[in-house]
Amino acid sequence: MKPARFAYHRPNTVTEAVTHLREHAGGARVLAGGQSLVPMLNMRLWRPDALVDINEIDELDDLRVHGERTEIGALVRYSILERSPLVTERLPLLSRIVTHIGDRQVRNRGTIGGSLVHGDPTGEMPLACLVLDATVVVVGPDGVRRIPVAELYTGSYATVLEPDELLVAVDFPGHPQHFAFRQYCRKHNDFAVVSVVVTGDRDAEGLWRHVRIALGGVADSPVLATAAANGLEGSRLTDADLDAAAAAAAEVIDPPSDVRASAAYRRHLLPVHLRRALTDLRAPRP
Repeated sequence: MKPARFAYHRPNTVTEAVTHLREHAGGARVLAGGQSLVPMLNMRLWRPDALVDINEIDELDDLRVHGERTEIGALVRYSILERSPLVTERLPLLSRIVTHIGDRQVRNRGTIGGSLVHGDPTGEMPLACLVLDATVVVVGPDGVRRIPVAELYTGSYATVLEPDELLVAVDFPGHPQHFAFRQYCRKHNDFAVVSVVVTGDRDAEGLWRHVRIALGGVADSPVLATAAANGLEGSRLTDADLDAAAAAAAEVIDPPSDVRASAAYRRHLLPVHLRRALTDLRAPRP
């Protein structure tokens, strides 16, 4: 199929883009990489009045460093996250997890901002940004606001952004010392059935601090397993600690049943993959 008719705008500045979004009063969609948007248009699942193509806004594809913080423009492609020495050094989880997204063609066009706004509950990028405690920078008619990724989603494929707001950047604090990622898919780089990311720091005595656990595919948006992570604070990640964390994480999920897996199967997979991720976390790095 082909898309329904729509108006097309290609602004050169953020201000112009926001103006176009406001003009269409919720009837416009933003085109960044288009890896999710274009298929939805072609299937006519979305029929917007207009597209606002932001690819000519140069400031949106920058990587910026502010002390310990790293800011990534909304138009930065997955392939840049995968290959950039700066990202590898400062945000190694992103450069690792992005290789699980789609294929080379998808990663050459897909963007970090597009992924976060799309809000796929199985998406790797929202999951990574959640566990890294990232904040999105949003511009609208009333100015700039900053929204923690933990507060970004209201449900599956739904965010707190207003129809006339544009996500312009993602801001990351300092990266944790250690991380681990586990994912189960039906085939390589397919949509995840269940995914787990864990991060943390290990002190001089071998005790774990600032542990964070994020879960994907088990609710209508990525989930922070806060109680499970808090239970690991000051621990050595023993097998008993891992079992307790897996049990606590199972209490905060509400998995769906769909064509990829049943809710019961996802409930079965989650503790298995969380234990594996935590085992990877405690293993000495090569």
